[in-house]
Amino acid sequence: MSKDLSMKNMKITDSVTLAITAKAKKMRADGIDVVSFGAGEPDFNTPKHIRDAAIAAIEKGSNGYTASSGMPELRQAICDKLKEDNQLDYKPENIVVSNGAKHSLHNVLMAICNPGDEVIVPVPYWVSYPELVKLADAVPVLVETPEENGFKYDGVSLEKAITSKTKAIILNSPNNPTGTVYTENELKTIADIAVKHDIYVISDEIYEKLTYDGRHVSIASFGKEIKDLTIVVNGMSKAYAMTGWRIGYTASTKEIANIMTNVQSHATSNPNTVAQYASIEALKGDQEPINEMVKAFIERRNYMVDKINSIEGISCRKPEGAFYVMVNISKTIGKTFRGKTIHSSMDFAEYLLDSVKVAVIPGSGFGTDNYVRLSYATSLDNIKEGLNRIEAALK
Repeated sequence: MSKDLSMKNMKITDSVTLAITAKAKKMRADGIDVVSFGAGEPDFNTPKHIRDAAIAAIEKGSNGYTASSGMPELRQAICDKLKEDNQLDYKPENIVVSNGAKHSLHNVLMAICNPGDEVIVPVPYWVSYPELVKLADAVPVLVETPEENGFKYDGVSLEKAITSKTKAIILNSPNNPTGTVYTENELKTIADIAVKHDIYVISDEIYEKLTYDGRHVSIASFGKEIKDLTIVVNGMSKAYAMTGWRIGYTASTKEIANIMTNVQSHATSNPNTVAQYASIEALKGDQEPINEMVKAFIERRNYMVDKINSIEGISCRKPEGAFYVMVNISKTIGKTFRGKTIHSSMDFAEYLLDSVKVAVIPGSGFGTDNYVRLSYATSLDNIKEGLNRIEAALK
């Protein structure tokens, strides 16, 4: 009876990485010693003062509905954060708090897209970008951002991708899966193109606080024209180790914010109330836990990059942010290891999991098949053990 179901939503694909992830979890459940590099979340507990704020809210009984777009106090705290960190002036009416940054991205696309609109997506892309675009009845236009260009858009490729149907450019800095961080000059080039063609920029800045080299700059900070065209997307999950708390937010023009609020009011109502109280404390309270987390990530990143580049057959560039490394496996394609011939990133991932019990994410899930993604959101001991196993598997 599938012909009677939603044709649009039946075209939404699941992640090609699910099979690897599910297999690794089952192996672990069966007592097998699997080292996983798949984590897309910090391996730190949510800082205690944030947890305490949530508990206090529960004990106080502050658990009822809030405004659909989030508590006024939280939206003001977000405005204060954007002013202090990003030199961006917004009012609470410009802020919409949602159930995680992914939900925020969905709201953005639902608010700005009409059927047939085109949205430019960088390749490699975060797995949900193309599917979120499709859910909004728009068309993802994939633009290659090659490794030799630092996995970044350039002005020429962006201009070539723009048509009369282009509605928005998705920008993710620091980037998942590549760890790329755009410089101020590179962002200005993108901003100039967006203003020239009157195109929205969906600026996904969820990894903002996890910037190690250079500094994070928001594209919306270059003046009124680009600010009015930019929808800033951020959230609590990565910076504050609050992935499961599900709080994301957007900053945009009031017109766009109103549409997103209306969409959200019917789809989910308000985001989790207790998590909103915790988020106020996260934004206004002690920021030192972020610094401690960043120090750990830098140490892990440096070890991982050096080790990968010492292993014959694979290589990587040094990421400037987030907690991922895109490993180039092109030299292994067509080769046979222990009877397993590598034809794709999925073959490579399956070979590592089967032969040395290491889980990595195939690049095909990010639109590029000559890579696998490794996360360093795991302990240094795990990183050392896992990379030693990979080295042994490729000998």
